[in-house]
Amino acid sequence: MKKKIALIALAAAAVGVHAADWSDTSLAYTTGTKYAEPFEGNSIGKNIFTFKNVSGDKYGQNFFAADLLQSGSTSTDVATGAKSGAQEVYVAYRRLLDLQKITGKNYAFGPVKNVGATVGFDWNTKNNDYASRKRMLVAGPTFMMDVKQGFFDISLLVLDESNAPNTVARYHYKNHADLNFSWGVPTGINNLSFEGWADYIAAKGKDEGGSDTKPETHFYGTLMYDVSAPVGAAKNTFKLGAGYEYWKNKFGNDYTAAPGQGAFAKTPFVKAEYHF
Repeated sequence: MKKKIALIALAAAAVGVHAADWSDTSLAYTTGTKYAEPFEGNSIGKNIFTFKNVSGDKYGQNFFAADLLQSGSTSTDVATGAKSGAQEVYVAYRRLLDLQKITGKNYAFGPVKNVGATVGFDWNTKNNDYASRKRMLVAGPTFMMDVKQGFFDISLLVLDESNAPNTVARYHYKNHADLNFSWGVPTGINNLSFEGWADYIAAKGKDEGGSDTKPETHFYGTLMYDVSAPVGAAKNTFKLGAGYEYWKNKFGNDYTAAPGQGAFAKTPFVKAEYHF
């Protein structure tokens, strides 16, 4: 299964090398004081800087995001051998192959306007004592829902995940499922949009320490207001907003056991975006 997922991801990446019909690139800054990390508590301040690009071509869409996460200097999430906050880089890429574009056929049924196939990967590195080195491949079908404006997609993905923290050599978890929702829709209130994603991720077997993992519930939603007009910029150039992240059993850790409340994030935050 791992080899099949890797081959699918490589093939889809090759298909993705085409000139874009449209592209949106953005820089974002997010900050909050109630971020959580397993074993480290749930009152961690973080500043997050994000580079993101979303584009479309004749075969489908590409999504790429790179986050630089900086924990606060007084938080419990500290860099190894230092009193300052830890730094993490988290990269995600998704390739959505649009079956209607590729085949010219209609795949609409019920509330679904189109069907596609999603493949991609996640990659991270962090300089705290655990020293996460996550590597993950994803693949599965995506159903594009028929909404009047914006988008709402539902994907059923298989996750092939491994990590190589300081404690062990690279450890492969059991392949597991992810029910993923992603959306970006107008609210009906002038210049205000509702954007985000949600996942229900199945348990992934034993962790590298031999403990059972738990299913994860992860919600990340933002209300973003387009403030471009007052500064004389084109529509959707500058956005300001606020959001909420809910993450139960973060990374599969049982929040009722040793990982504690750090494995249960309930995080309000504010966010600013610049699109170009």
